[in-house]
Amino acid sequence: MKQRILETADLLFYQRGIRAIGVDTIAAEIGISKRTLYNHFPSKDELIAAYLAGRFTKAPASGKPPVEQILGTFDRLERGFAAKGFRGCPFVNAVAELGSEDQSVRKIAIAFKESRRLWFRDLLKQLAVADAEGLATQLTILVDGAIAQDLVRNDPSMARAAKEAAKVLLANAGVEVGGEKSSRGTPKGRNAASSHTTVVTREGEGFA
Repeated sequence: MKQRILETADLLFYQRGIRAIGVDTIAAEIGISKRTLYNHFPSKDELIAAYLAGRFTKAPASGKPPVEQILGTFDRLERGFAAKGFRGCPFVNAVAELGSEDQSVRKIAIAFKESRRLWFRDLLKQLAVADAEGLATQLTILVDGAIAQDLVRNDPSMARAAKEAAKVLLANAGVEVGGEKSSRGTPKGRNAASSHTTVVTREGEGFA
């Protein structure tokens, strides 16, 4: 029953919003009493926390080369955008609804986003990228930007646009992408993060 409650809450919270859905609605959807629900989740806050914890999945393990894994993120995004019922990132949605009054929601959202950023960073370190930390942050921003654009435009191709921007960032960092590799002619003393920022700004204009 606990799993059934959580699955129902997950569907309703994600599709209709956390604020819009009360425990009465969840209990009625399952066909149980509120008391039964509270026996498993003593408060709505605990149910929300369990919902978000259930959405906190690890990045998929893969034996593919790091570049393919990084760019594959945007392919998965495009498939997700095209899926029926896609409503964006559940963590961003939760913060938008509750973040100002529930810091625990903000903390788990930050933890999730950071886990994804660190996944990018570790792959970039395998590629010997000089500023793996900075580039990982920029790739994470591309992911979130693509999600926001798809929600506004209802256009899965936003993921492809973000993928092309990611390719530019990777090539600018000296990573071979699709047979092309920019020279690492940038002097070591030059600020790599500044160089990356310039590319993001230029590519970002295409997403506006």
